[in-house]
Amino acid sequence: MQKIQKTDTISSESIKGGLGYMTTTTTVKSDIEIAQEASMKKIQEIAAELNILEEELEPYGHYKGKLSLEIFKRLQSEKDGKVVLVTAINPTPAGEGKSTVTVGLGQAFNKIGKKTVIALREPSLGPTMGLKGGAAGGGYSQVVPMEDINLHFTGDIHAITTANNALAAFIDNHIQQGNTLQIDTRKIVWKRCVDLNDRALRNVVIGLGGPVQGVPREDGFDITVASEIMAVFCLAIDIQDLKARLSRIVVAYNFANQPVTVKDLGVEGALTLLLKDALKPNLVQTLENTPAIIHGGPFANIAHGCNSVIATTMAAKLGDYVITEAGFGADLGAEKFLDIKARAAGIKPEAVVIVATIRALKMHGGVAKDQLKEENVDALAKGMENLQKHVETIQSFGVPFVIAINKFITDTDAEVTYLQEWCNERGYAVSLTEVWEKGGQGGVDLAEKVLKEIEKGENNYAPLYELELPLEEKIRTIAQKVYGAKDIEFAPKARKQLAQFEGEGWSNLPICMAKTQYSLSDDATKLGRPSDFIVTIRELKPSIGAGFIVALTGTMLTMPGLPKQPAALQMDVNEDGKAVGLF
Repeated sequence: MQKIQKTDTISSESIKGGLGYMTTTTTVKSDIEIAQEASMKKIQEIAAELNILEEELEPYGHYKGKLSLEIFKRLQSEKDGKVVLVTAINPTPAGEGKSTVTVGLGQAFNKIGKKTVIALREPSLGPTMGLKGGAAGGGYSQVVPMEDINLHFTGDIHAITTANNALAAFIDNHIQQGNTLQIDTRKIVWKRCVDLNDRALRNVVIGLGGPVQGVPREDGFDITVASEIMAVFCLAIDIQDLKARLSRIVVAYNFANQPVTVKDLGVEGALTLLLKDALKPNLVQTLENTPAIIHGGPFANIAHGCNSVIATTMAAKLGDYVITEAGFGADLGAEKFLDIKARAAGIKPEAVVIVATIRALKMHGGVAKDQLKEENVDALAKGMENLQKHVETIQSFGVPFVIAINKFITDTDAEVTYLQEWCNERGYAVSLTEVWEKGGQGGVDLAEKVLKEIEKGENNYAPLYELELPLEEKIRTIAQKVYGAKDIEFAPKARKQLAQFEGEGWSNLPICMAKTQYSLSDDATKLGRPSDFIVTIRELKPSIGAGFIVALTGTMLTMPGLPKQPAALQMDVNEDGKAVGLF
């Protein structure tokens, strides 16, 4: 138990999703304490509630299990459940409790009698040990076993790390053994990876020590969740599609500046073998025993930010409703869900929930981070322009939406009333959501309002752009319609890559923007709703296996660094072998 004094601040790195800043002396359980007291059902019971057959479940201990892809064949003729996407405004560094609202909304749907399955991404150890914390929700809206999920889980991310690094080893071995593909070592685009934040590995030199140690060259590491194999993994529909996508990955260019692929190396079969068990989605439960499928975990600021297609589509076969999320704000994860994932998988989202917090809106209104606990309706009013832009983004896709106010203890009545009235004046469905404190019961109003929007039958979902548009125009469309940019500008390197990609026949692929999550622009310091800005495209990367082109903006890095005081400093194991300090 944590005793929180009046002067103490507890942010979502430690207790996430709804506590915020305490204003009185009180005792509050941490997320890990709540999770460790959970009354979990055996995973076989959760599976049985979804009519999963015994042979379709592969238990990993008592409370986790992998699901067979044979479920798709058995339920092929079954009607798909309705998919609800949870997104947010541009967040504070601590996050706005989007995972918490996703879990709480799923619990609320079940509480009002709707057979619902939650579909989430698997947390990366980088932010878990670093700053932001895990992705298991918070308070009384968590998926459990929380410490397993936030640490190694069933080993899927480690399998992806192994496949990624095996491919790197195959590339260097091919060069060492004669280089029949004529790979130009100056133009190898495939990097090694590790699922940690480690800035010292961004740029390295390998192959030192003489001829038997390999060919010296510059290399680097990405965080695993930024690996193209993670994106391939999350967009594949089955094992054969996984193999086909892996074969298309571009790893380097030869001396004639032509792309060299995994298929050219002949290792797509070996990589598929390394991933075959990881491709089975993972079944767990919430604190209220609502089923949850957790699978895949690409970041939304440097990748496409959605859990696996297999997880979402399987959840839709097993439940009448699926509550899923996409990383960060509607400018990143939601745009990619709607333009990349939904289009590729044939998913039609029925509604979107936009999570907003008063503290983030005040930050967008100009309040310093250390002053967010103080009432400031004027700053809140100014910050509403950020929420308005995200509303417009969702409207541009034609999908009904509800605004969820994720309530924090420091939110004053005046601030909550202002936000509710602002929504009501514009005809926006809005719900004050208290799922961190009250679990599913705190999300019943939100669930009912989401259902009401779905039942109106006014869903006109369509992607933002046609794939036939030139790559430059697709990037411009996202920058102008989603970010509100005046225009885009290509750095010389990116302009050269654009011409090459068009020459390779990659023009019909969708775009995956790599951009800061903190601003609508490519400058993290421009909060609120910036205007008259240019988005600079510094580099393009071909993710041909995943099936999109990555456009890197600003100073986005694919290997994060640790903060001065990483969350790991608070983590430990007690004398009983239980985790402590894990949020």
